[in-house]
Amino acid sequence: MSMDQQEQQRQEQIKKALGERIRNLRRNKGWSQKAVSELCGVSRSHLSQLERGELDAGLAMLAAIAGALKITVSRLFHGIA
Repeated sequence: MSMDQQEQQRQEQIKKALGERIRNLRRNKGWSQKAVSELCGVSRSHLSQLERGELDAGLAMLAAIAGALKITVSRLFHGIA
């Protein structure tokens, strides 16, 4: 496996882990995707894709999600990257 393939695989793992983290935090609060997406200013579909690790999220989006979940951005990444 080339270095490019390894890096791409690592990025995919991070996206999946981050999505799972967001989903778990949201569910632990008993919040729907719709509620969190409205707080973040994104569509429910977009949040769903992020939770499944299908989309890259920029820093502004991660900050909005962290703010909606009432945590820090660093907490989103703790133990992931």
